[in-house]
Amino acid sequence: MNAKDILIKAVQCDKDGRILEAQDLYQDGIQILMEVVGDERDSNKKKVYLERIKEYIDRAEQIKLRVQRHMESGEIVANIPIDENSTGHSYKSLFGKYMNADVKEILIDEPYIAERYQFQNFVVLLELAAKQCKNLKYVRLVTKPDPKNTAEQNSILNLIKTDLQGRNITLSIKYETTLHDRKIILSNGYIIKIGRGLHFFKATNPRYSLGLCDYDFRNCLQTDVDICRTKTFS
Repeated sequence: MNAKDILIKAVQCDKDGRILEAQDLYQDGIQILMEVVGDERDSNKKKVYLERIKEYIDRAEQIKLRVQRHMESGEIVANIPIDENSTGHSYKSLFGKYMNADVKEILIDEPYIAERYQFQNFVVLLELAAKQCKNLKYVRLVTKPDPKNTAEQNSILNLIKTDLQGRNITLSIKYETTLHDRKIILSNGYIIKIGRGLHFFKATNPRYSLGLCDYDFRNCLQTDVDICRTKTFS
């Protein structure tokens, strides 16, 4: 898409309350417009472009601050301690009831999506989201780049992205080398914070035993889950 189409979509997503997608689209559109301005020789046209760019930058910044406020505010509605080697703590059991048709967007901050089991855990979470969030349109994953094999990490995540596109869900992948926080933010106003992030399940032993697919049968590592309630994105 060209800058005009991207920014038209950004404005529409903004109006629809899909602010994560709108934020990313604004940024993409701004980047393209900046390139256009750099090549523009007509001073009047350049002035118009710069005015529009400022408007979109201001709006993207407003959304950024709004998302940050969502992360910082809210009250804890549930605290779930998970004991070492305990079972019955699948993603669905822990927070599936909060993933419903009101969820249009999900933000996932998970530093470690690089190993095979980590990709698997991520896909299991996406399966739950796609199944229960009937109006889900956008997922933003923020993770660390794999220093050992960034190309393979990016390739696998893009395969997941393509699969979601076929289900009318957009996956946005952002890499941050300094990412530490682990959380899942649902656009209906719930924030899930897991001490160990997505990866608190122990491997099945032997491999082909109960828990291979149904995580309620998995033994867990000790951690805590806090679920907070804040305002919806829309």
